[in-house]
Amino acid sequence: MDNTERLPVGRRVAYWRARRRLSQQVLADRLGPGPGRVPLVEAYRVTASLLMKLGAPDVAWLAVDRAMAAATGDRVSVAAAGVQLGQVLRESGRARVARSVMLTAAYRIAPPVPEDGDPAELSLCGTLLVQAALAAARDGDDRTAAGLIDEAVEMAAPVEDGHDHHRTGFGPTAVELARVIVQTELGNAVHAVTWHEKVITRDGWRWLPVEHRAAYLIDAARAYLHADDPTSAGRVLMEVDRIAPAEIRHRPAGRHLLTQVARDPAAPTALVHHAATFGVG
Repeated sequence: MDNTERLPVGRRVAYWRARRRLSQQVLADRLGPGPGRVPLVEAYRVTASLLMKLGAPDVAWLAVDRAMAAATGDRVSVAAAGVQLGQVLRESGRARVARSVMLTAAYRIAPPVPEDGDPAELSLCGTLLVQAALAAARDGDDRTAAGLIDEAVEMAAPVEDGHDHHRTGFGPTAVELARVIVQTELGNAVHAVTWHEKVITRDGWRWLPVEHRAAYLIDAARAYLHADDPTSAGRVLMEVDRIAPAEIRHRPAGRHLLTQVARDPAAPTALVHHAATFGVG
């Protein structure tokens, strides 16, 4: 038996926390300040994102933990790993904690004057603010969510559309897409779909990575469904299947939404057939 099992619970927790901090520091010392740390952090970030898509936030937490450990001592890498941390916390039902952690991370990397900031760091800061806004919306705090989106707009202006710094896809269009998701989370589906239809006419929409667009369209379809427009929800899901089929064929959130839309009497016939082909509905 591990000798720590004989310790009181409080001391046992403290022991393992201290051991974890030590292992993180050892890893950081081994990696040093050189470029070797960045690929490792990015690998863990990609792993965490994939696990989130597969509906496994508990396992994704392990990848995020490794990413944060590898990033220790590098403020930019910590901020990058923080993006996935916010996603995991929010999807694990800890929205209030996610908001607090994301704001702390964002303000640590925020430049004094956004207009003079480095675009890559602005992208991280703005993305963290967006994550905080989504967490606030999940918690039902509409005022905080709106204020954080407005802050992200300021960060996005100097970055402009068409970039993908630190795999964030951050820019003015990405922030407005987040505003749509925030409104959906808050139950304002009609407003969300109205804003969605405006945002996707921007040039910046076409410049976003395909994965970013497809993942967002899942949320847009959800907004249409909540606005009692299953026909438009079905049309959006068909577009997702065209540009990134895995988002609805293998991602649990996409399959669940496809099932909901396909069961509606007003669902497009083509979508119903699609759902049957994928074994959902």
